[in-house]
Amino acid sequence: MTTTHSLKLSVIVAGVLALASAHADTMSKADYKAAKERIIAQYKTDKAACDNLKDNAKDVCIEEGKGKEKVAKAELEYNRSGKDRERIKLAVAKAEADYGVAKEKCDDKSGNDRDVCGKEAKAAEVKARADATMSKKITAAKKDAAQDKRDADYKVNIEKCDALSGDAKASCVAQVNAKFGKS
Repeated sequence: MTTTHSLKLSVIVAGVLALASAHADTMSKADYKAAKERIIAQYKTDKAACDNLKDNAKDVCIEEGKGKEKVAKAELEYNRSGKDRERIKLAVAKAEADYGVAKEKCDDKSGNDRDVCGKEAKAAEVKARADATMSKKITAAKKDAAQDKRDADYKVNIEKCDALSGDAKASCVAQVNAKFGKS
């Protein structure tokens, strides 16, 4: 990305982040709609700026604009929901945007340089997608591990209650069940 385009993307992202500093609980529908409209308007402005360019420079410019729009929309969705699923979609959108721009830039090259450039761009996208997938799996593994730890703690506490009898045992079990959200 050129410095100007990177700066514009930073401004868009900063605007979206400022608008959506909290998650969906505090973002009104009107704020969300306004942010989405700003993203679309910025894309149209960026695309119009590409009209002055020629040949592949124009293609690169258009691809940068598309990428910025896609990333900004994904970022808006993530900031709105705060969900891990949206964070992963954001990472994928960034990977796709970077790949699209890199692929267009490769068109300026020829022969083996062009082939290598294309392979490097694709490798970067595959790596970024793999990182997003790995992040998803790590998050799921952490969630499973936390549940396993909680279950183990529950069993230990219930076992401690077994040393008691009568009302004391019933009270102990009730307290443990309440602590661990069991019925």
